[in-house]
Amino acid sequence: MHDVVIIGAGPAGLSAALWCDELGLDALVLEQAESPGGQLHSIHGPVANYPGVSANNGREFFEGFAERVSEADFDLWTGVEIVSVDLKAKRIRLASGEELQSISMIIATGVRRRQLGIPGEKEFAGRGIIESPSRDREQFAGKDVCVIGGGDAAAENALLLADVCPTVTLVHRRRALKARPTFVAQLQAVHCITVFPESVVTRILGQDAVEAVEILRKDALKPFQMAVQGVAIRIGVEPNTELFRDQLSLDSEGYITVTSLHETNLANVFAIGDVSNRLAPTISGATGSGATSAKVIAKRLNS
Repeated sequence: MHDVVIIGAGPAGLSAALWCDELGLDALVLEQAESPGGQLHSIHGPVANYPGVSANNGREFFEGFAERVSEADFDLWTGVEIVSVDLKAKRIRLASGEELQSISMIIATGVRRRQLGIPGEKEFAGRGIIESPSRDREQFAGKDVCVIGGGDAAAENALLLADVCPTVTLVHRRRALKARPTFVAQLQAVHCITVFPESVVTRILGQDAVEAVEILRKDALKPFQMAVQGVAIRIGVEPNTELFRDQLSLDSEGYITVTSLHETNLANVFAIGDVSNRLAPTISGATGSGATSAKVIAKRLNS
């Protein structure tokens, strides 16, 4: 029996665990990945908007967390596969057959990159699908590329690739980009970037690697093919809530709905970080929600 079981070891989950240690709670953190840090490992550009901290990338930012985690007194299990969760009973069953019980639970499972679900998307992973332009753009220098999406991430990716690629085609399904005005202005100023609004990519084509994309425009009767050697898919993210969907109140996008104390519709079950913050996912927001949930749990247990 633990005071708290925390599912997820990203910034939110680790922040909650550190506060549990500070407040004298017995906490166990479960992480599916082989190492903690969550999406910090996917941030390859500078982290400059976290108060008091500046880092060249997410991994460097995580080093501060890792040092503090190594000093703290809580259990952290990585490489853990959760088979089922009974949130009302606060019980978790692992693939190993072990069952865990707690008084309170904190869900910090975060989000994952949304996929298109089109032919070629999975087949060309690592063979022309661009995971991180900031990290891998030299690999695509001198090649024609396609960026799919219309938000800030898509616009930023297109601008990064335009520094080294002869042509960048930005394909998005709406009439107007959702990206912030400063990004849109920068896109319009770069001559090698072409924007296809009201269009969708229907297939990614090639033999051993990406060679082309198939694009269908709203005003066209049939799709056409465009030769590219790289594709970056940036159509947003979706929450990791599959384990809890039949037990918790979710919004229309599948994010967990919470109170101002980050408590779900079930007593003593909390959701923190990006999995419950669709509108403003940030590292600072994640760590703050972790602190709040731990303090609420400590206050209830102490009373």
